[in-house]
Amino acid sequence: MTYYGATDLAAAFRTVRDNTIQIAEDVGEEHYGFRATPETRSIAETLVHIAHIPKMAYELHGNLKVTTLVGFDFMALRAKLIADQKVKRSKAETIALLASGRDQFAGWLEGLSEDFLGQSVAMMPGNPAKSRFEMLLGVKEHEMHHRGQLMLMERMVGVMPHLTRRMEAMMAQMQTQATEAQATQAQA
Repeated sequence: MTYYGATDLAAAFRTVRDNTIQIAEDVGEEHYGFRATPETRSIAETLVHIAHIPKMAYELHGNLKVTTLVGFDFMALRAKLIADQKVKRSKAETIALLASGRDQFAGWLEGLSEDFLGQSVAMMPGNPAKSRFEMLLGVKEHEMHHRGQLMLMERMVGVMPHLTRRMEAMMAQMQTQATEAQATQAQA
């Protein structure tokens, strides 16, 4: 029995992407060019990089259905994606790119069979094989890595991350409820 299948993978990817889109919405367009250091991606470039993460996975597993990475020209695909990160986009265009990528990739993930997800893919020499499931789960993990960078950049441009705002609101509500419960007990 599989405990985490294609539907779960798609739902988890949607949740992660929705949180990334929230960051893209929260950051003012005037900050999209911000870089934490000169040699790092800007906020806009990071968002576009995130939008492109599923494209390589789809190329490998959806289009080509590779069984080995030996011989795959990563550098050609990488160069194409890096060039596209440099294309000037508005905030609205960037958010639309993230949203359409979410819908396309999650929709594709939902249709994958357990058999397909369990197939083994040979890595480059010296590395152990991975299942397609592990490689596709890596898409979400890669996005979360970059989302952590974005949350730090949000702080640097004066934006409190939405997950922090949500947690603080929940904690304030819990504190209010605890205070009210203590007052009720004291009156009894």
